Amino acid sequence: MAKYNITEKKEKEAAYRSLVSPKLMDELKEKIINIILVQKKFKDKEYSAKKLAEDLGTNTRYISAVVNVRFHMNYTSFVNKFRVEEAMALLIDKRYQHLNMEEISDMVGFSNRQSFYASFFKFNGITPREYKTKHLAQHPSLKEPKKRKKKND
Repeated sequence: MAKYNITEKKEKEAAYRSLVSPKLMDELKEKIINIILVQKKFKDKEYSAKKLAEDLGTNTRYISAVVNVRFHMNYTSFVNKFRVEEAMALLIDKRYQHLNMEEISDMVGFSNRQSFYASFFKFNGITPREYKTKHLAQHPSLKEPKKRKKKND
């Protein structure tokens, strides 16, 4: 079994997916991207598919259908993808070098460290710590400068 107990899911066709017209799917896709990505709702731990459906005046089945058909993943994976991408940027940003993994995880919207590590590994094949270490080794200039001791004259 793979690290973090991630298993491949079998494709199954849900009947309700075909009930959403392509035109409505395209409209909902744009609105979902706007809310989740542009408005950065992915950072909100409490922002569920149900809340998204309410904000769009639709139901969770339609949200699920659009995310599955247009993005080829479920809602949780869709949101976690943006969280992981944001975490990747923060992990290599000089301004955030002092933060630990739990703080980074919290900043990008994960509710716990375990789900952060599992999602990060799922999308990248390495842990967040491995990513940070590997990236900083390749780009030493990104490391936070060490404070120099003052000379006593």
